[in-house]
Amino acid sequence: MNVFYKAYCRIFQKCLYVGCFFLDFSEPKLISDNEGIKKIPEILKDKKILIVTDETLYSLGLIKPLEEELNREKRTYKVFKNVVPNPTIENVEEGLKVYKENGLDAIVAIGGGSVMDCAKTIGARATNPKKSVSKMKGLLKLRHKLPPLIAVPTTAGTGSETTLAAVISDPKNKDKYAIEDPKLIPDYAFLDPNLLVGLPYKVTSTTGMDALCHAVEAYIGSSNTSKTKDRAEKAVKLIFENLEKSCQEPKNLTYRTNMQLAAYYAGIAFTRAYVGYVHSLSHAVSAFYNTPHGLAIAICMPYVLKAYGKKAYKKLAKLADIVGIKGDSIQDKANKFIQAIEELNSKLNIPSSFEGIIKKEDIPTLAQHAAKEGNPLYPVPKIMSAKELEKIYYEMI
Repeated sequence: MNVFYKAYCRIFQKCLYVGCFFLDFSEPKLISDNEGIKKIPEILKDKKILIVTDETLYSLGLIKPLEEELNREKRTYKVFKNVVPNPTIENVEEGLKVYKENGLDAIVAIGGGSVMDCAKTIGARATNPKKSVSKMKGLLKLRHKLPPLIAVPTTAGTGSETTLAAVISDPKNKDKYAIEDPKLIPDYAFLDPNLLVGLPYKVTSTTGMDALCHAVEAYIGSSNTSKTKDRAEKAVKLIFENLEKSCQEPKNLTYRTNMQLAAYYAGIAFTRAYVGYVHSLSHAVSAFYNTPHGLAIAICMPYVLKAYGKKAYKKLAKLADIVGIKGDSIQDKANKFIQAIEELNSKLNIPSSFEGIIKKEDIPTLAQHAAKEGNPLYPVPKIMSAKELEKIYYEMI
């Protein structure tokens, strides 16, 4: 890669790092208990609420306690339950139509990352009506704050209940991109471990690996603060201690609670410190093949961490210390930490490659998409070109 472009990337990242000290990164108010969802009407007094969820969660009855409370109080609300995995622009506009036609003025998102992303973008469109979803792509494109937004995660992975990001797919252009603005940070995050008890094994495992990636990528990047380091370390430790157990004992509320906290901490970490090429490579795969985000992340993570090489050894070795991995040197501990991620994937029955998913002829285009997302924004340990990212894709098939 051109040395001048690398310099430009680092200058851009440094300026953004400094600029972020002047932005409002207020955390959502955290409510963690077993009946938090019933408290929502009390918080959103006199508000007309759009509940955003998906068909599966609605059919499982997870929204029922909130609906019963709203009905008891004779409150105005509507349920938009058509959120799709990897929500699209069309999906957002469909939800926005329900919001506007019913004169609603607050949003409650109950679901995983897709639901959160869709709900945030519906809110952004509601208060920024002259901006299309595509024009919100990238950094700081929103002029107005969202309506009151409460996030209730039903997975322990995306951390979207804490973040300034929403990821939207554009199937027509085979693109998937992030909208990033502090105005997207929810006002409240409700963590209720009971909502996770019925999660399928695969969802628990892959969303948990997504949370791990958030923490690791935030930690090894160059835009950390003391706070993001602390939150990332806590998240990594909690995930290594609880993810496998959470999959094996899905009704154990202690493990579920710890994973919720891990996802929350990881979300705080990467909201300020950003992610890296694991995410940009994964987003391209999800956009092209509709691969679940957490699955793509889990597969990509070890390959990308290895590709960073010595640039990431010191910080990966520190994470190895935190989870109790021993080694003879910094390099040895870093490599053993990556190996531990591979072993965790294996224990969770996550594939080790994209064999049968990625088409070889698509790789140059995938790499272009990944490079465009990652550069110059992501403060990665080692800046890589599209050609270098191609090599990683080839290794993964």
